[in-house]
Amino acid sequence: MGNEAQPQDAAASVDFQEVQRTERFTTLRKRHRSFVFPMAAAFLLWYFAYVLLADYAVGFMSIKVWGNINVGLILGLLQFVTTFGITAWYVSYSNRKLDPIAAEIRNEIEGHEFDKSSTNIRGGAQ
Repeated sequence: MGNEAQPQDAAASVDFQEVQRTERFTTLRKRHRSFVFPMAAAFLLWYFAYVLLADYAVGFMSIKVWGNINVGLILGLLQFVTTFGITAWYVSYSNRKLDPIAAEIRNEIEGHEFDKSSTNIRGGAQ
């Protein structure tokens, strides 16, 4: 009962540094960063522009557009719309450009192609 063999953790036997050196991982990381960093910078600029307008351009932000709806309220709601839009765009981008490569890398890792005992086995047991 107590002497049953414990299965070895699959992640413990993977050489992750070897995985990170592969061309596919480098491509995956480059594609991810080429979307995330510019998008984060653009959104932060948009967000801080809104905050600065709300603080220093009170006259502009309080311009009535329709009834009690003013420019500040519209821009504030557009912050939410922008957040959901960026999220939807990232999901679409990830599904097309990132997930296929990540799935290939995961399948190689789970297939023990990057075991620490023998680096990058490619195609089966020895």
